Amino acid sequence: MKFLVTNDDGINASGIRVLAQSLAKIGEVMVIAPHTEKSGSGHSITVHHPLRLNKSNAIPNIDHVYMLDGTPADCVKMAIQGLNFIPDLVVSGINLGANLSTDVLYSGTVSAAIEGVILGYPSIAISQCDNFDHLDTAAYFLQIIIKRLTNPLPKNSLLNINVPGLPINQVKGIKVTKLGIRIFEDAIEKRLDPRGRPYYWLGGTPKSLPLKEFDDDHDQLAVENGYVSVTPINFDLTDYSLLNELKGIIETETTPE
Repeated sequence: MKFLVTNDDGINASGIRVLAQSLAKIGEVMVIAPHTEKSGSGHSITVHHPLRLNKSNAIPNIDHVYMLDGTPADCVKMAIQGLNFIPDLVVSGINLGANLSTDVLYSGTVSAAIEGVILGYPSIAISQCDNFDHLDTAAYFLQIIIKRLTNPLPKNSLLNINVPGLPINQVKGIKVTKLGIRIFEDAIEKRLDPRGRPYYWLGGTPKSLPLKEFDDDHDQLAVENGYVSVTPINFDLTDYSLLNELKGIIETETTPE
């Protein structure tokens, strides 16, 4: 089995090293990752300056490791369309931090997996939600999930996996979940520079929502309760119910006068 591995934390992140070395035990691995951290880059691509690809020794015992001065989506494009690497599975991660609920819209990790799907290849994004001393937990459950995927993922779909920061033997199991809404408190912090001029940091901390706000199969709730969350995502953002409604309201045929 051939794996294309990338991330948004950068080539030197501990998560991608653990991921690549774990997958190398069950298949052939190519790694192409950003040369610096690209967290929160979403699905941006580089079109206004050239990209430079260089070999890297950041991950021991993996022969094909590269760093690219671009985004996570660029990395997937480079591997498949630039180097003609044909993966059986694109795996993005292990992200150092959760990619739950609406976070997926900002995540470079998830966007790399989406790019894999756009190019026609099954893809997975995997994140360790906290306590990065337990990256082996994410690697362990990823192998279980890959082995259980006896049927190909549907076209246009990927899996978004979030793993609680627990030792393997403390994880309660795996739940298939749906995306929810993730709200951050104090998302914009205003500060003053030495000359008294304001500047702003974006960030914040996730707000813990009351249980009544959650469905039982919500991804954030599953992780908070000690389960690995596996969410199938389809990048087709079309609202089909509204599409059909609008067809009957505003759709017309233009006729010559």
